[in-house]
Amino acid sequence: MSPVIRVTKEFPFEMAHALWNYDGPCRNVHGHSYRLFVTISGIPLNDPGHPKHGMVMDFTDLKAIVRKEIVEVFDHAVVVGHNFGEEKTALFKKLFGNTVVVTYQPTCENLVADFASRISPLLPENIRLHSLRLYETATSFAEWHSSDQ
Repeated sequence: MSPVIRVTKEFPFEMAHALWNYDGPCRNVHGHSYRLFVTISGIPLNDPGHPKHGMVMDFTDLKAIVRKEIVEVFDHAVVVGHNFGEEKTALFKKLFGNTVVVTYQPTCENLVADFASRISPLLPENIRLHSLRLYETATSFAEWHSSDQ
């Protein structure tokens, strides 16, 4: 029996956000240098004739999924919740350009859950999204684990 192996790839990106109705300074637009660690699990391919022999998933293929679904959407964007309303959202778009409006408060915790829902369905059927770790600062992160779902 082949062992299940976990592999992880890191994705850095820059993003700003503002927290609606928050009682601290994070209610103001501010940015972070995020680092997203994506861990998948599966059984390495055991086919000496296949170019992906010995891999759970080619890192290039994982990178393509995460770049399209997360990095290209959120990198250098201002992310705000829909609670700001249409008028303020229009102002964010006018002032900052790349503005992403989400249906949740864009905390690190909610972002990592959203990212899991965007990545998981796009993985090959024999690969499972094991976990995500999203660093908002050098010392603060949120995690999502499939075993908790």
